[in-house]
Amino acid sequence: MARRLMSLTAPLATLPEVEAAIWRELAAALRTRGHAWRQAVLATTDGTAGDARTVIVREVDAAARTLTVYTDARSAKAAQVEAFPQGTLVLWSAPLGWQLRLRVQLALQVQGDAVMSRWERLKSSAAAADYRSTVAPGSQVAAPRVAIGEQSHFALLTARVQAVDWLELHADGHRRACFDATGQHWLAP
Repeated sequence: MARRLMSLTAPLATLPEVEAAIWRELAAALRTRGHAWRQAVLATTDGTAGDARTVIVREVDAAARTLTVYTDARSAKAAQVEAFPQGTLVLWSAPLGWQLRLRVQLALQVQGDAVMSRWERLKSSAAAADYRSTVAPGSQVAAPRVAIGEQSHFALLTARVQAVDWLELHADGHRRACFDATGQHWLAP
């Protein structure tokens, strides 16, 4: 039997309990090593085709209903967000049996205090090289390794959650709920 990451004394019975548990679990993903929700699939578009990639969730603010990821300001996703700021984050946790689809409004920040404070924490780590590459992500290169320069291309990508589609897969029956501007609703799985 799969290990449950969240300790529940009883099954979640009400929509407010489900919504609160979702945000608690998102926050726990940042503190729990190996939590599946630390990685999410972010889907965006360039206006002609969809594009999806895995991103690392770095921050969760339940009160503001936001998730934050780091990116290279020169990446395709950064350009897509600037042109088409709507996206979807998809998260799956096998131990919980939960899938989340988060419809989000995306915002890219390439400068300012928020960007600088996170870069200060990150710039001495090995991960800083990801944002100091001399070529933009996705560029064709002659060899698999690229040179690392001094200039940072670090940026923040903030996802403001507009709607949550929660699906619980369970042997006793699946459940699904939606949380959006119109309220909280049970849905057919």
